This record gives sequence, C-alpha cells and structure tokens, in this order.
Amino acid sequence: MKRREFIAGIGVAATWPIVARAQQKSKPVIGILGSGSADPGAPGSWGLRAFLQGLRELGYVVGSDVLVEYRGAAEKLERFPTLAAELVALKVDVILTAGGTRAALAAKQATTTIPVVFGPVGDPISDGIVSSLARPGGNGRKAV
Repeated sequence: MKRREFIAGIGVAATWPIVARAQQKSKPVIGILGSGSADPGAPGSWGLRAFLQGLRELGYVVGSDVLVEYRGAAEKLERFPTLAAELVALKVDVILTAGGTRAALAAKQATTTIPVVFGPVGDPISDGIVSSLARPGGNGRKAV
C-alpha cells in the first residue's frame, strides 16, 4: 500500500463519525493540523491533496458537503500548539493531524472534547498520545 493511499484512508476514516452527525448539523468541519504549507498545490503537500481527493471520491464536495480548515506550520513545528488552539477555537468536529508526534500531542493538549485522529507517529503510547492501542480513551470519551 502506498503511503499516500494510507494517509487518505486515515483521513476518510476520520470523517465517518462526522458524516453520521451531518444530518443534525449543516456542514461538518474537519480541522487538519499539518507540518507543511496550507496550500494543497505546494510541494510536499501530497497528503492534503490525497485527503481531499479521497473526499471527492466518496462524493463529498469541500465547501458544500463538508468544510475543511487547514492549519500548516510551514515546517516551523513550534507553531503546532498555536495552530491547534486555532482549530479548537473554530469548533471543528474532528482534528486530523498530519505532522507526526508533535502535531498529535499539540492537538491532544489543545482539547479534551474534540476527537483527534493522528497519522503515522513513533510510539503513541510512550509518547503520551494514547494510554493504550486497544483503548486509547481521551477527549471526553470513556474507554469501555
């Protein structure tokens, strides 16, 4: 499986809970916290392009069916906490991180109520992102 397809799959999986709530809300909002540029056409932003393409392939039209708020750190990873706080202030429905462990930790620390879906990271347990893989818990949801 290619890395691009994997990341697109993660992003699509992140949208399923939002789609289920879409009947109750006008437009779901996906917040994306990435390490690159906020421009999908910029070099190195293939993950964002793949995610947006995955939404299109599922029949979603960005701006019409779903809104996407992207915050890119432009390779200045120390900006993650500020950018994550911006997404929380926008009251997005889910935060998808595409910036490794630092992005996932920044999103986790910025909110206890918005679900955070993270892409590839080192060791999410020892890095403190989740308490366990079987029952990650967090963000207002009780591990059952």
